[in-house]
Amino acid sequence: MQDMMAIVEPLIPSLRRYARSLLRDQVSADDLVQDCLERVIGRWHQRRADGDARTWVFTILHNLAINRMRQTARRGVHVPVDDTSETAFATPPTQEDQLHHQAALTALAALPEDQRSVLLLIGVEDLSYAEAAAVLGVPLGTVMSRLSRARQRLAQLIEEGPARSATTGPGLRRVK
Repeated sequence: MQDMMAIVEPLIPSLRRYARSLLRDQVSADDLVQDCLERVIGRWHQRRADGDARTWVFTILHNLAINRMRQTARRGVHVPVDDTSETAFATPPTQEDQLHHQAALTALAALPEDQRSVLLLIGVEDLSYAEAAAVLGVPLGTVMSRLSRARQRLAQLIEEGPARSATTGPGLRRVK
């Protein structure tokens, strides 16, 4: 026990320096050094008698640090609950947003090509009515009427939702 103390105790400042450089956090580094020293004491009998104890101790510290960094990467950084704001716990659900997004895309795909083109050019690409008319090669009044019909139809399709498409598909017929 005395020979272990004589060898390991002078290494502690070096171990702390190395742990701090690896983890870049003083508290975590001190915890790592403590874990390393516990392992060194518990497994002192397993070291090679002819090997360098200093290298063995630093290897233990290094391996523990790598394991801790991997664990942190998998689990994320530990933050005490008291230090966290309430807004971090209350994140809005995104499932419904995904459903609305998918419903809008489905409804957009169900529009006739001429209405969909006008709606995309004006609503998404932010073209003016005159620019959209020039792109499509139609009069300005046609763009305005197609856009109006497209908006009405899109709102109707989104409001009806996906249940409508299941009921309006080909139905079963009775054959005698």
